[in-house]
Amino acid sequence: MNLLCIYPFPAMKVSSRTLLKKSLKIFQNLPKLHRSIIIASSGFLLLLLILPSSDDNEQGENIQVGKRIQLALPEDIVPAGSVPRQSALPQRSTAKVTNNIATGQLPSLAKNQSTQQDGSLASGKLPRKVKVQDTLEELANLSWQTVKVRSGDSLALILKRLGFSAQTTYAVSTAKGKDSKLLKRLNVGDKLRVASNEEQQLAALEYPLSRTETLFINLVGDNYQSYRETKQVEVRESFSYGTINSSFWNAGITAGLNDSQIINFANIFGWDIDFGLDIREGDSFHVTFEKKYVEGEYIGTGNILAAEITNQGEVFQAIRFSDDEYYSPDGRSMRKAFLRAPVNFKYISSSFKRNRRHPVTKRVQSHNGIDYAAKRGTPVVAAGNGKVTQAGYSKYNGYYVFIQHGNGIVTKYLHFYKRPSVKKGQRVKQNQTIGYVGATGLAAGPHLHYEFLLHGVHRNPRTVKLPDARPIAKKYKAKFTLLASERLEALSGAKNALLSTQPASQASDLATND
Repeated sequence: MNLLCIYPFPAMKVSSRTLLKKSLKIFQNLPKLHRSIIIASSGFLLLLLILPSSDDNEQGENIQVGKRIQLALPEDIVPAGSVPRQSALPQRSTAKVTNNIATGQLPSLAKNQSTQQDGSLASGKLPRKVKVQDTLEELANLSWQTVKVRSGDSLALILKRLGFSAQTTYAVSTAKGKDSKLLKRLNVGDKLRVASNEEQQLAALEYPLSRTETLFINLVGDNYQSYRETKQVEVRESFSYGTINSSFWNAGITAGLNDSQIINFANIFGWDIDFGLDIREGDSFHVTFEKKYVEGEYIGTGNILAAEITNQGEVFQAIRFSDDEYYSPDGRSMRKAFLRAPVNFKYISSSFKRNRRHPVTKRVQSHNGIDYAAKRGTPVVAAGNGKVTQAGYSKYNGYYVFIQHGNGIVTKYLHFYKRPSVKKGQRVKQNQTIGYVGATGLAAGPHLHYEFLLHGVHRNPRTVKLPDARPIAKKYKAKFTLLASERLEALSGAKNALLSTQPASQASDLATND
């Protein structure tokens, strides 16, 4: 039409009128509904062209001839550093991100932004194209689900049940960061928290590895990133004591110790005391140990720091050093070079005797070892470091093993139920499994026959004096002596405090036991 106005030739005018007539004819032949839509649309467009907006009026009133004006452009197309000091661009919020931002509901993504101590975002943690405000908006729109790992489950099966694709599973399992591989070792009973965003994408995943560690995988931009968060553990010292009336195990439970602590306590003194046979009624024990807390919540016990037991009037004390070993107050190792009993037995079926009637041959002869009755298949371990000199089968011994140790010591193990786990010439370590309890050879029932020889002479394994392990190194002796003094002083202080809070009769009994 503009061309018609610029070049008003008669031929062009006739052509235009002809075209208009044809258009009107076509319009009249259209269905009534179509004509109505065209008329309404044309009217609406005409109104938009005629009526100015209020913003245009305001801008028109403020526009002055010859004066430069500033227009608000989209932020993404403004070159860096070109924005004036008093820019008219819309500003995004730069308020500091604090721990109050959805931390209770959405801890993983909030953590992923790696806040500084003052609450501000650490630089470089988010891709440049990801805006803080955008991330906060995403945080508020996540939907969380908690799933429990079933038998036979894998990450792929779990995410499939939640409605995510195989591509999502692959992207999550190969997330940036070395810790994403931990998702390949899911354990039955573990719990995963999975969040999806408004687009039904997997936006976050949390996998608690322990009471103190959690694996986070978050969608940042178009990629998944993984990291592991370790909570700080607070360690406090605690004290417990007990008096033995029936068994050490029952006394430990009564004193508030858990199963692991009771076993560890027995292992510390197990070189000097047989807790199955040597314990007597009235024996007592005291122990200082660690308690662990995370964010004020108790999560369990730690190491035993110092321990004391009075057995049949004799006092034994042990202090834990920085090498994770326990020593007596004068620096001697609590770990002896040999085990008293190399098997977890039910009872002693036959002791060390010079004259004993054999239960099978019925002949009276010397019994040069200890018979430990135990369930068939119970592991038998080496009593100390050494070299296997014999391992095989004989008519009388059944399956057996002989081990040569230092200082002229030999130990023998008889009546295994199958071929030994070690071979002749092999070197073994203390507590290494060498066979399993059986009843081969001349044996009336499943048991381990154990012998201890010193320079070729049989000795009673239960009463022979066992050689000490290496004492604490000289260069650490001064440091250990100071630590031992502090530990024993704390143990004594706890005992005295306990005495002051006990009734007179109980305090007298406790003092007598000590």
